Amino acid sequence: MVFTADVGNTNIVLSAYDNDTRLFSSRIQTEANKTSDQYAIAFNSILHLNGISTKGFDGAIISCVVPPLQTTLRNAVQKLLGCHALIIGPGIKTGLNIKIDNPAILGSDLVCGAVAAIKKYKPPIIVFDLGTATKISAIDKFGSFLGCSILPGLGISLHALSTGTAQLPHIDFDSAQNVIGTNSVDSMKSGIIFGTASMIDGMTQKFRSILGDEATVVSTGGFSAVITPYCETDIILDPSLVTDGLYLIYLKNR
Repeated sequence: MVFTADVGNTNIVLSAYDNDTRLFSSRIQTEANKTSDQYAIAFNSILHLNGISTKGFDGAIISCVVPPLQTTLRNAVQKLLGCHALIIGPGIKTGLNIKIDNPAILGSDLVCGAVAAIKKYKPPIIVFDLGTATKISAIDKFGSFLGCSILPGLGISLHALSTGTAQLPHIDFDSAQNVIGTNSVDSMKSGIIFGTASMIDGMTQKFRSILGDEATVVSTGGFSAVITPYCETDIILDPSLVTDGLYLIYLKNR
């Protein structure tokens, strides 16, 4: 088996793969101050919850956009599973042709998402990753990563809205009923959900004007399941895209 960890600024997505089959997917909170022992305990609990023994893991691979956690998590995996964890970064073979100004600075999560998207779908491809930040990746018809757009994610936007105003509350959101809200909470839900969905529709048109009208559109990330149903664009919802990419990159480097 192979253990994968996609470490974002807000959450860590954990998965395990056995003979190309994903056995589970689970989320825990990213906490920069946790020790390797604490993370080992958390990982052990998630594996136990999903009925998976810590024995029998051949390897592990980590994508981490929080640099101080890389060594901590690698040590946690070593203690718990007894295997060395690969870290997405320089020296790791990905097979991805990256055409940005400095390929070395491309986020590991974007690399993993692109690798999986090219394997699973026909290029050209537009990938919307709706997490702490909203990232839009462009992959051309040859499978090359051309670049991306980055904007504040839904959580950041809502936090800024509620903390930067005197009368708007902190809210949770999982759906929006009306485009025109008739109270503060519904109005905020409308703005964040329909507004983000409209952004996705609009940016898809702009990206397709460069990549071609046939470009496949894929949505992933923690907020993707909330927003995608409100989009008018035909979008493939693939929450496991980044962890699938991690597994594929592990296979290239084992």
